Amino acid sequence: MATSAEPTRRTTPFDARPTRRQVLGATAATGLTLAAGARTADAADLPLLGTYDVVVIGSGAAGMTAALTAARRGLSTVVLEKAATFGGSAARSGAGVWIPNNPVILAAGVPDTPAKAAAYLAAVVGSDVPAARQSAFLAHGPDMISFVMANSPLRFRWMEGYSDYYPELPGGLPNGRSIEPDQLDGILLGAELARLNPPYMQVPTGMVVFSADYKWLALAAVSARGAAVAAECLARGTKAAVLGQKPLTMGQSLAAGLRKGLMDAGVPVWLGTPLTDLYVEGGAVTGAVVTRDGGPGLVRARRAVVVGSGGFEHNAAMRSQYQQQPIGTDWTVGAKENTGEGIRAGQRAGAALGLMDDAWWGPAIPLPDQPYFCLAERTLPGGLLVNAAGARFVNEAGPYSDVVHTMYRLDPTAPDIPAWLIVDQNYRNRYLFKDVAPTFTFPDSWYSSGAVRKAWTLDALATAVGIPAAALRATVDRFNSQALQGKDPDFHRGDSAYDHYYTDPSVLPNSCLAPLWLPPYYAFRIVPGDLGTKGGMVTDARARVLRADGSVIPGLYAAGNASAAVMGHSYAGAGSTIGPAMTFGYIAALDIAGAL
Repeated sequence: MATSAEPTRRTTPFDARPTRRQVLGATAATGLTLAAGARTADAADLPLLGTYDVVVIGSGAAGMTAALTAARRGLSTVVLEKAATFGGSAARSGAGVWIPNNPVILAAGVPDTPAKAAAYLAAVVGSDVPAARQSAFLAHGPDMISFVMANSPLRFRWMEGYSDYYPELPGGLPNGRSIEPDQLDGILLGAELARLNPPYMQVPTGMVVFSADYKWLALAAVSARGAAVAAECLARGTKAAVLGQKPLTMGQSLAAGLRKGLMDAGVPVWLGTPLTDLYVEGGAVTGAVVTRDGGPGLVRARRAVVVGSGGFEHNAAMRSQYQQQPIGTDWTVGAKENTGEGIRAGQRAGAALGLMDDAWWGPAIPLPDQPYFCLAERTLPGGLLVNAAGARFVNEAGPYSDVVHTMYRLDPTAPDIPAWLIVDQNYRNRYLFKDVAPTFTFPDSWYSSGAVRKAWTLDALATAVGIPAAALRATVDRFNSQALQGKDPDFHRGDSAYDHYYTDPSVLPNSCLAPLWLPPYYAFRIVPGDLGTKGGMVTDARARVLRADGSVIPGLYAAGNASAAVMGHSYAGAGSTIGPAMTFGYIAALDIAGAL
């Protein structure tokens, strides 16, 4: 059982050099391509739905940024979207954007430098990702933010205090580099607003809430600042109502702002148009075969196709093929349309795949309506995670991806899936849990579904969840003793600045440690949730898709979760999904336009 304060990071090498698995995968893909030869030839006889310089697959952050960049470089562009809505997983998200040295944080006085950013990313990612890709992300990310602000109504705010996830590593910033979209009026979109993919969690009625507000809203019952932030959120909502606005924040603002940019640039977005396959001529990708209005058709690309179609989190067969068990498509909060068609189409065209075993993990509670991705709840003082043996196994306040990596790493010898988040009534009296206010009862459906258990003694709680009662008592006793001292020598909870972001500053001497003492006690079922998968087509520093031998597939680019992540097996900070997705979408379009 690991007790080191060192962050848990995989070290499996990942670069453009082919592995045996990639070579085998490419061989299989070549066979599929040959077998599909007649189908490809037949595709030329399909109805031609249009011809554009650039065809973009997917209307998430990666796809819309690529399309906006291409259009503003004078290239005719179309976006093809499988769903009946636009925005993908980005629209559902909190929309943190991790971009070192971006103009927003520099204007706010954040002491970032290119040297610090390069040292930090290299320390986090290690050898998992080629240095050239890391450098491309760092070099073009700030320009991408400036471009988006100049060509859309999007503006951004620094998420002050949201630490990098490993701030103690060289170049890490304890006060954070992440930004998020500012408030945007949805009326700007007109009728198109009705086609915006809805958020993962609705903002409380009458409020305008930013991602950075949630840490304080959780503390509103016990913190003067929390109460003040809640009042500010309500004041923003009241002001917007008086002005007749439809206020959007977080992922809703990001997706809406990019969509407005596309509207102003004259870029059509075809909703309800799923990708069937890539169209290949002479070894180059020159279009996309899609389904539109109930029938097949071909959209030709004079210059390139950019695949930004998201991951495969909702494809049970792909998850079973590539990822460790247990795994479930009902544990992800990614957009339901993300079933890997773009990745499979790229594979058929010869693309090597990488990082397919990984995802943007985070502990989740499988609630009956949808999984709940735990952030503050597992970090706030007065709670701990235990496994099937009733023992702690991880720093509960650590980066969420590390928690799940640890769950999987230890599970074969000490079952940590599911794990259980144990809290007491004192915790429940103080803190918001999901959208349930302090002291309020949880919905009956949470109990009937098995997502939560409640009991008046720890022994009874242990019996209810099937773990040894004596072991749970011993674990809680040890945890309580350490919490009173403010030290966690077992798992070092609170040693990192990151650990203190979602905590209660009124709790001393350690804001993320408090004893459990007031019955009844609660146990929440914890499974490996995710924000989406992070494996896909292997790309180079120009976002070009590569074969297993490292050669480029002409005309094919990928960005976002359809590509293997520049973060490798790790996670640098809040927004490490969206920041690189937008940046490599931007890079792809610049390269297609000959402007890189």
